[in-house]
Amino acid sequence: CRFNMELYKLSGRVSGGVCLKCRHSTAGRHCHYCKEGFYRDMTKPISHRKACKACDCHPIGASGKTCNQTSGQCPCKDGVTGITCNRCAKGYQQSRSQIAPCIKIPKMSVNMMSADAGDDNNAEETTPQQCGKCRAGTRRLNMNKYCKRDYAILAVVLEKETIEDWAKFNTAVQSVYKRGRDSGLRRGGLSLWVHNQDLACKCPKIKSNKRYLILGKETDGDKPGLTITQRSIVIEWKDEWLNRMRRFQRRAKQCK
Repeated sequence: CRFNMELYKLSGRVSGGVCLKCRHSTAGRHCHYCKEGFYRDMTKPISHRKACKACDCHPIGASGKTCNQTSGQCPCKDGVTGITCNRCAKGYQQSRSQIAPCIKIPKMSVNMMSADAGDDNNAEETTPQQCGKCRAGTRRLNMNKYCKRDYAILAVVLEKETIEDWAKFNTAVQSVYKRGRDSGLRRGGLSLWVHNQDLACKCPKIKSNKRYLILGKETDGDKPGLTITQRSIVIEWKDEWLNRMRRFQRRAKQCK
């Protein structure tokens, strides 16, 4: 460290030392906070080599690269939200502009997740004629359907974000009722991908903080996690189904 007379006087002649060459992306007189471009991981002491994490501001959604050094919150453009500014705020929709990536939803437009189709012929919402039959929304589950799928899990939906043409749902897997021999499926965090076109058709209907029984093929899609397709089954969970799923597990050897 080096001595600073001014600080020494201001401290009441107690201490005038200033640390030099702070390590692990820290800064300050005592290397006691994260330097610009980094934010503090409060689960670790400031002396830990990973106490300061680099800001991860979205290159399009954020208005700058420097985040709050305490919370990690990036400066978001209008209509953008999230710690890293990676999704549109409520009442906004994604645009193709890098300057204004999220724009206000017109009053006449439809919330694809919950509203019915309107009569505006110029609107871009998906009509029932474009959707067709939704197999993923089936409410019936039998041994045959269980056998034809690679996996069967119970998961709670935590949050949703939009990435290009896809909706990514962050979920927590609570139970695994079926998985392949080489599957990496287990309880804990899991990304669930649904194409925006399917969501517009409410195929399937997915809401945050709800639990769903999900069956499908692990080979569907190339996203990290599971991809929901027309062959998948997504049903809002009922506790009365627990015994049925355990019965399916016991009879799994009968699957051909």
